[in-house]
Amino acid sequence: MNQIQQLQSMIDQSSSIVFFGGAGVSTESGIPDFRSVDGLYNQQYDYPPEEILSHRFFLNHTKEFYTFYRKKILLCDHPFMPQPNAAHYKLAQLEQAGRLRAVITQNIDGLHQKAGSKHVLELHGSVERNYCMDCGRAYSADYIRRSTGIPRCSCGGIIKPDVVLYEESLDSDVISQSIAALQQADLLIVGGTSLNVYPAAGFLQYFRGNASVLINCGETQMDGSMDLLIRDKIGSVLNQIRC
Repeated sequence: MNQIQQLQSMIDQSSSIVFFGGAGVSTESGIPDFRSVDGLYNQQYDYPPEEILSHRFFLNHTKEFYTFYRKKILLCDHPFMPQPNAAHYKLAQLEQAGRLRAVITQNIDGLHQKAGSKHVLELHGSVERNYCMDCGRAYSADYIRRSTGIPRCSCGGIIKPDVVLYEESLDSDVISQSIAALQQADLLIVGGTSLNVYPAAGFLQYFRGNASVLINCGETQMDGSMDLLIRDKIGSVLNQIRC
C-alpha cells in the first residue's frame, strides 16, 4: 500500500476529520509565503517585514503599513487575484461529504471559504474583514484595495484589517473552537506548514484521535510523531483523494 492509499484508508475510516494548514496551502495559488528562501521575510525593505506587520508600526506608521500591505499582502500589483487550488476544493468536498469537521488555518487569504468550506477557523484573522477603529463599521478587502493612502471610514476613523499583527493576541473564541475541534477529531491532517509559528502550532497537542497525517514539502519538528508523513505539495496529494 503506497502513501496515497494509506491516506485514503485513514480518511475512509474517519468521520470527524480536522485539517490544520499553513502557508503551503496557499503558495499553490500563487500567494508568496513568509519564511522560505524566496519568502517575504527574506526580501529587502526599508523596515523588516516583521516590524511593518506589527501593531506598533500600524499605529505609528499607518501610511507606510498600508503601502506594504496592499502590495505584499493584498497583492494589488499582481496581474491576477489568487484563486483556490486543489487542496482548498478537496477540503471543501470532504466537508460537504460529512467527513471533515473543521479547517484550522494560519492563512488570512479567505481561499478556503471561496472554495466552499463553511467551518473555517482563522487563527490569524482574514484580509476579507476590515473595520473602523472608531465606530466598528465593516469594510471589504476590495474597499481597501481601491483606497489610497490611509483608508478611512465614512465617520473619519482609520480602517484596520482584521488580521493578527505582531504584538497582538489571537482571538480567544477562535482558539476555543480550534481546541474543541482538535479534541473531538478522530483524524488530524496537517498540511503546508513548517509548524514554526506559535502559539498556533502548539494547539496540535490537544488532538487525541486515532491517526495523524503530515503533508509538507520540508521537514518539521513533528515529523517523527505523525502516523503518516508525506513529503509533497498538499494540493497534489489531496487531489488524488476520493471523498
